[in-house]
Amino acid sequence: MVKLFDEWPDLGSVNIELRKLSSCDSEALGAMTRDDRVYKYLPTFLAERQFEDAKDAVNYINGRLFDDRESLILGIFEDGKFAGLAEFYGYKEQIAKTCVGYRLAYDHWGRGIASTAVGLMVDYLYGRTNIEIITASTMVENIGSAKVLTKNGFEVTARSVPEDWGYDEPTIADKWFR
Repeated sequence: MVKLFDEWPDLGSVNIELRKLSSCDSEALGAMTRDDRVYKYLPTFLAERQFEDAKDAVNYINGRLFDDRESLILGIFEDGKFAGLAEFYGYKEQIAKTCVGYRLAYDHWGRGIASTAVGLMVDYLYGRTNIEIITASTMVENIGSAKVLTKNGFEVTARSVPEDWGYDEPTIADKWFR
């Protein structure tokens, strides 16, 4: 068993791979970050949206975020093509807990990619790391994300909880546990 952040995992299924981003992924990442449809149900402060140049975002994700154990963000690839991001965040080593999040480029929605990616994340966390608790949060309106979590064995533990997602008003979110 490894601790989360002791390695960069490389996870995969038949046509979906989760791996460390490279500078070659910057153009596709930049296109995704400029698409407001992708970020409609997400916090405002996500790492990749803090930079004008997506290459700077990749360097930040692969550098400081990982080194400081703040977030471990992997690219999601479908048949080798960039499809989105998978994130482990909120790591609490002393209680063996982390949160998972994900976002897909709009043209990859509705094809089961997010469900497969979350399944790979859960299998990795419970099968190869010391993690014992996995949580997630979704905006109440994000029905698609709720379906992804339900398909992967998550259950709602709290409904309609106000959280700070970086908007002017608190975001009403559901809390999930697996």
